[in-house]
Amino acid sequence: MSLQIIDQGEQKISVKLQGLPLQYVNALRRICLNGIPIFAVDTVDIYENTSILADEGISHRLGLIPLKTELSAIQTNNETDKIVLSLDSGVATETRTVFSNELKSQDDVIKPVSDNIPIVTLAPNQRIKFDAHARLGRGTEHAKWNSSNIATLLETTKDDEHILTVETTGALEPKNIIIAGVNELSYRLDSFKQIISDLK
Repeated sequence: MSLQIIDQGEQKISVKLQGLPLQYVNALRRICLNGIPIFAVDTVDIYENTSILADEGISHRLGLIPLKTELSAIQTNNETDKIVLSLDSGVATETRTVFSNELKSQDDVIKPVSDNIPIVTLAPNQRIKFDAHARLGRGTEHAKWNSSNIATLLETTKDDEHILTVETTGALEPKNIIIAGVNELSYRLDSFKQIISDLK
């Protein structure tokens, strides 16, 4: 049984897996896609919104902004912790777009993966002010918590050899998705074995 990195970049990683049954490799693929907890905006307290976009629309857009997540946060796996990201646009003097770089996070790491994600366009004399609460979650609950855009599995010409390719949303480094995925799969297998043992 072995795992070998064959291609690695800022957004994508491909690893060769040998000596593992297909069902385990496919389970790892699914975990890398939507089974690893990452931060995403879950609830929003809107104090003022005079833009053309309804409060629900603002909240939806904020939920879909990928947030950087530390691997250590996943390992502690406290999904009740929340991080607040605040924004106060002030009163617009001209038509302008509010971007993700205006979100002020209370955490130095957990912040948008890009500064250039549009949130809303304000006309003159319009304003938006809110606190967005982000928490750890999994893509099995909602797609906004997917750690990967894609996770594909290819067979090679050799028996029991597969190529797993994972492309990150930006929340985690690609290699950390693989590391967290292997740890999660190991944890689930151990838990399942314990359940079977208890049945006996």
